[in-house]
Amino acid sequence: MATVAAAPATASPVALICGDDEFSVKQRTRQLYDGWRNELGGMDHEIIYGACTNAAQASEAVARLREALNTRSFFGGSKVIWLKDCTFLGEDRTSNSATVTAALTDLAKELKSFRWDSMRLLVSAGKPDKRRAFFKWLESAGRVEIYSALSADDKDWASRAESEVIRAVKAAHLDIRDDALAEFVARVGPNLRSLINEIEKLILYAGDRKMITVEDVRTMTTQQKQAQAFALAEALGDRDLGRLMRILDRELWEIRAGVEKGKSEIGVLYGLISKVRALLMLREMRDRAWLKPTSDYNAFRGQLERVPTDEMPEDRRFNPLALHPYAAFQAFRQSENFSAPELTRAMELLLEANLRLVGSSMDEGAVLRHALVEIVGTQPKGSSRRLAA
Repeated sequence: MATVAAAPATASPVALICGDDEFSVKQRTRQLYDGWRNELGGMDHEIIYGACTNAAQASEAVARLREALNTRSFFGGSKVIWLKDCTFLGEDRTSNSATVTAALTDLAKELKSFRWDSMRLLVSAGKPDKRRAFFKWLESAGRVEIYSALSADDKDWASRAESEVIRAVKAAHLDIRDDALAEFVARVGPNLRSLINEIEKLILYAGDRKMITVEDVRTMTTQQKQAQAFALAEALGDRDLGRLMRILDRELWEIRAGVEKGKSEIGVLYGLISKVRALLMLREMRDRAWLKPTSDYNAFRGQLERVPTDEMPEDRRFNPLALHPYAAFQAFRQSENFSAPELTRAMELLLEANLRLVGSSMDEGAVLRHALVEIVGTQPKGSSRRLAA
């Protein structure tokens, strides 16, 4: 994800703003388009819509672009042309059609000798195919900004999300506590549009106060779909059987109803295994006195930075320092809800469930419920031990 910055003085008359982060692409393109219009003045600027569903529409859009480029400003001034929301620069069927490929290749050849003294070309698009001649021409002739969407698969997505939130908060002349920032990012997840929308709600809610607190976040922030994926693991860590069963039932219903493509019972199980592994690792770090009981997030982060890294495994899956600090903080607090033998047994139960899911005809939901009741049900909610402040 590229950072959205203020539009600089024009260094090139051509710009491509693209990527799979639709929110940032739209925001940045509008910013650059308005900046160019204000700089150049005039009224002959032209927007060509590039959202196409087939090769015929794409070829027509290329023809309109060529016509616009060859039509100078009626009043003799400069002109900005915006090929907006272009959908045929990627790797889909329309983009790969021979007609569209030939049209863009021919256009790129023509534009190599084009006179840009009174023209600006702005293109906004999704994720591009960098092998295309038109992309290569755009890259050589002007500026290309690619905005990649946040993804839970990126190891640094939380840090990148935090940076965007801090930028928005500072722009509003406010501040946000570290624990509130971590809680906010955990609730919203890796979605930039949702992060911006939710932080705007918090800024309004803060009013005349200068600091956003974790209580503000819990009051005003909606837990997003991406963050809900962690809800089952958090209920397990909290050793809350009732909430755990309710969330599991919802997850199973979504899987069987096909609400989310690619979601499966085995995926749910792997998420639980990751959570128990984190609890086990953080419990071990506490038992080794690398981390001391605390309910203060900032104090915990300071302790985490002093943990001897040479004692940690190289595989990130088994390295607690690879966790986001707030996720580690949550797991550290929750690890006190279990003894070390209980966590070891929990891992054994989940691995047994894995064998049943892949090697038997047992109902998947029944397998998961049985394992979770065995792990959590031995201790009623509210009787769990808690870390001292």
